Amino acid sequence: MKAFIFDMDGVIIDSEPLHFDVDMETMEHLGFKVTQDDLEKYVGMTNPAMWRLIRVEYGMEQTVEEIISYQLRRKIEELRARDFAPIAGVLSLLAELKQRNLPIALASSSPRIFIEEVLSKFDITDYFASIVSGEEVPSGKPAPDVYLEAARQLGVLPADCVVLEDSRNGVIAAKEAGMRCIGYINIHSGDQDLSRADWIVKAIKDIPLSQL
Repeated sequence: MKAFIFDMDGVIIDSEPLHFDVDMETMEHLGFKVTQDDLEKYVGMTNPAMWRLIRVEYGMEQTVEEIISYQLRRKIEELRARDFAPIAGVLSLLAELKQRNLPIALASSSPRIFIEEVLSKFDITDYFASIVSGEEVPSGKPAPDVYLEAARQLGVLPADCVVLEDSRNGVIAAKEAGMRCIGYINIHSGDQDLSRADWIVKAIKDIPLSQL
């Protein structure tokens, strides 16, 4: 391992409940009723990709841009209002990776403004040598683009990177990028198939750094 790449939602911050809540609220605001089960298949995808699919499925009149404008404003409001802390073990993992002089990147499907809000809230921005949003590459997860761009920015071959993910779409993206992947079982991320991951852990502290 020559670099470590984090997903963010469900890995650094336990934000999937926020996303589910606001996405369901957004649908209700627009006149549609959905459940968390309806939304779990979109975990790990970018907002534009998710809403393009939902808009077609439900025959929504609003544009993707109009939907995201409401949704993102509400998500940032909720992020600032709720009492979030980093997921248990994340700060220790970041510190150990830094101690080992391993470059660290973040590759998230969230828009950059949300990423920056999270990292600023936890005061951990300086740990990351590269930050890439899935909205800044041609295709979001499960395509590998966001992970390949993170590796490029770090100057490391994809095969030398290890990724930490909590979603099916994210694991697929990491493996399609040619990287090794740790699947973190986060019960708040819904029913996620992490079977393609090289390792699966139930706690961040269980990540086998010595084997990487």
